[in-house]
Amino acid sequence: MFSLLALTMIFVIVDLIDGLDEFLDNKATTEVVVRYYIAFIPEILELITPIALMLSGLFSVGRLSTLNEITAMKSGGISAARILLPILAVSLFISGGQLYFNGWIVPKAAAQKRDLERRYLGSSLGVSIMSDLAFRQTPTMNIGIERYDADARIGSGVTVEEFGSVTSPRLRWRMDIDRMSWDSSRSRWVGRDAVQRTFTDDTVRIVELDTVDVPFTIGHDQIMRLQQSTDEMTFPEQAEYLDMLKKGGKQTRAAEIDLAGQWAFPFVNIIVVMITVPFASVRRRGGLAANITAALVIAVSYIAFTKISQAIGVNSDFSPALVAWSANAVFSIIAVIIFIRYHS
Repeated sequence: MFSLLALTMIFVIVDLIDGLDEFLDNKATTEVVVRYYIAFIPEILELITPIALMLSGLFSVGRLSTLNEITAMKSGGISAARILLPILAVSLFISGGQLYFNGWIVPKAAAQKRDLERRYLGSSLGVSIMSDLAFRQTPTMNIGIERYDADARIGSGVTVEEFGSVTSPRLRWRMDIDRMSWDSSRSRWVGRDAVQRTFTDDTVRIVELDTVDVPFTIGHDQIMRLQQSTDEMTFPEQAEYLDMLKKGGKQTRAAEIDLAGQWAFPFVNIIVVMITVPFASVRRRGGLAANITAALVIAVSYIAFTKISQAIGVNSDFSPALVAWSANAVFSIIAVIIFIRYHS
């Protein structure tokens, strides 16, 4: 808790100094600044929790080692694995809590932070009126919306185009809808003043419609996600969003690997403990500074391995989950080797 508090305060102070001009230029009140950083803290905790665990493990176990308590425990018949067990249990509990925290709490806080930026800090992100939207219902159906009022759930200038196939993309029909609105009782879009053109080999059949059921099933929430960052989506929302993009024919492999990596990241807490505690429990020349340096080298190596493996995995045939969890698997083996080496 001390490590989390100290690292969070450092993070907030540095960010506040960096963004002070923006707050002053927009005449943000103290209340707005406080609310902004309250919404920002979950994002900070997401990043620093493994570092806080690493530091707390190094300092607490290192202190026990300095006072010869580790030696006394082993002399009393307590094995190294038994010494590690309660710390490992705590890290497992924290990993489970951080998984829920990262996947469900942090996105909501990020959305609140973005809303504060839009309302008080002059950001243009997150406005309720969206323009020039384009997406796909299926690989053969393109949809365009010139203007969408998110609050009223009304779209104007809607275009729907259906092509024959992916391999032979020839336009089969096109529907232009002047205005569409959401029918909550039927959970679908209803269009007004529509014109449908059906294309055959040498003719075009035109039908004018006063009202029509808009021929796509993408709802309001999915349209809103088009302007959302994935940082503002919970894990299930990200999966649904990527599924929508995938059905539309977009390449989503990199995003799928990133999402799987977000599921894997909280469990780095266990790996951090398995690596740092053996380092800290053995007294060496250089003391705590040497332990911290060695642990930081391994931590940086983990981050580098994760980024490199994900970059390589985008162009491989391995499943996104296998690519995302590969860093955890490799460094878990390293952690076991370190533990055996220092306590064999």
